[in-house]
Amino acid sequence: MPALPGLRRYLVVLAVLGVLSAILVLIQAEGLATLLTGGGVSVFLVVAVASRVLVTWGHGVLSGRFAATVRAGLRRRLLGSAAERAGVVATQITRGVDATDSYLTGYLPSLVVSAVVPIAVIVRLFTTDVVSALVVTATLPLIPVFAILVGKHTAARTARQWSSLTKLGGHFLDVVRGLETLRLFGRASAQASTVRAMASAHADATVKTLRVAFLSSLVLELVATMSVALVAVPIGFRLLSGSLDPRTALLVLVLAPEAYLPLRAAGAKFHAAAEGLTALREALAVPVVSSRSAVFTRRRGAPSVAFERVSVSYDGVPALSEVDFSVPAGSRVALVGPSGSGKSTVLAVLLGFVTPSSGRVLVDGVDLRSLSPSDWLADVAWVPQRPTLFRGSLASNISLGTSTDFSAAARAASLDSVAAGLPGGFSTAVGELGEVLSAGQRQRVGLARALARTSAGLVLLDEPTARLDSRTEAAVLSATRRLLPGRTAVLVAHRPAMVSLADRVIELRGGRVCSEVAA
Repeated sequence: MPALPGLRRYLVVLAVLGVLSAILVLIQAEGLATLLTGGGVSVFLVVAVASRVLVTWGHGVLSGRFAATVRAGLRRRLLGSAAERAGVVATQITRGVDATDSYLTGYLPSLVVSAVVPIAVIVRLFTTDVVSALVVTATLPLIPVFAILVGKHTAARTARQWSSLTKLGGHFLDVVRGLETLRLFGRASAQASTVRAMASAHADATVKTLRVAFLSSLVLELVATMSVALVAVPIGFRLLSGSLDPRTALLVLVLAPEAYLPLRAAGAKFHAAAEGLTALREALAVPVVSSRSAVFTRRRGAPSVAFERVSVSYDGVPALSEVDFSVPAGSRVALVGPSGSGKSTVLAVLLGFVTPSSGRVLVDGVDLRSLSPSDWLADVAWVPQRPTLFRGSLASNISLGTSTDFSAAARAASLDSVAAGLPGGFSTAVGELGEVLSAGQRQRVGLARALARTSAGLVLLDEPTARLDSRTEAAVLSATRRLLPGRTAVLVAHRPAMVSLADRVIELRGGRVCSEVAA
């Protein structure tokens, strides 16, 4: 069973409700036996029936609240995960997290009840009629045995079904993101065929899983029905022979189905919960980026930065190996080197997105890991290679919800001319992928965001002119020059124009510092 926060307390409460259910089942059976033999309606019967309704309602409320808490926690975990495939994570956050409902609110409560009620019924039957109790005791294990045999087969099929769904979701999102490139190279139709084939494979896996679930439900119902019949038929013959009184016979006939009912319900709900259980296990297995605990806050302004024997590995593959360099306050350093040499990883370490496996980064002489993440990031202006845009207006994408006046930053980044050519100006909706903007214009949005952070003391630029034409590059460089004075800057550069903005140039190769020269 997956480890979940609050699971133990949830199971304890379910166990208490299960014990109450067992007691109420016994009281209700006694009342029904008395009623059917002419004893009239007793107060205990009415109270037992009403109480069972309340306990069932309590089960639903408790399970619903716990499931809602788990879903929220899983979504936070997945959103903060270190998973690389956004499509897979998106499928887990939506379909996967919602699928856990059937496990948490259906199968788990039924499993707890099935461990309590049958035992209570068997104990009562032994005090009422030993023969019937022995029959129930002998036939009751047949239901979990068949459920386990069929359940193993179902679990394997469900795992394959969920795997095909996550692959389909991830591949579909990748295709949508790269649709322009695929159309440019004439590969859109081929990818559409691939998506259709994956969707068809997922549909076939789903149908096969449902077929097994329906057949297993039939098996469980058949076993339970035959088991009840093995109790009922001898009861009938003993009533005819007079060796058993009517009240005892009715009590046994009412209690016997109650012994099988929880196990039948748990077996039936297992198949509905199998997908949710698989999704739950995968969500809990996703690696999560560890958060840093704040110890110090620092003064605002241009910081000094020093890397001391910093090493970083991704899944055992080194990205940085004992990197040493320093950036005095107010100076500008350019990082150069071939792709994969670790330049972007240096920026990720400075942003706190990646924690070094060894070594440390000092900011004004204080270990970066001991600084408040929110306080540190509030003093950083970052321009990535591909700025992320959000659904909303151009203005809101520049200001990012802050009260900062974005107009000066937009002019400095030459975005005022871009806004003039849009139908709604700065109020134009740009969408999550920036459909109305070119690559260079999206890059200027990223620069405008950095320019709007007038109080930021550290500037991090990750090849902001990559994939830009010479005219757009000149505009971006002009905006960058306005951004740097009075601030500490670390620039990842491939082009000579970006290198010219730096005071010093550090070359990285294979995750190591090869040389350091004045620009």
